Amino acid sequence: MSSNAAVLYERIQNDPGQTKALFRQALQDPQGALKAICDLGHSMGLPVTLDEVKAHLASLDEADTKQWLVKARGGL
Repeated sequence: MSSNAAVLYERIQNDPGQTKALFRQALQDPQGALKAICDLGHSMGLPVTLDEVKAHLASLDEADTKQWLVKARGGL
């Protein structure tokens, strides 16, 4: 797992506006939210891949995060 993914996720969590925007997007378009996270990482100098983001999010023990990640992976 990329350490960039962990650092990026922490930065996103520390920005309530960004967190809300990504969460809303994730509920409507989970794959798009994952791509937005990757794009955000690249713009912050923390490049990450979709797989690195998914792996990091899957390692978290947060029900809301896991719920939309399952959707992003094509689950129910």
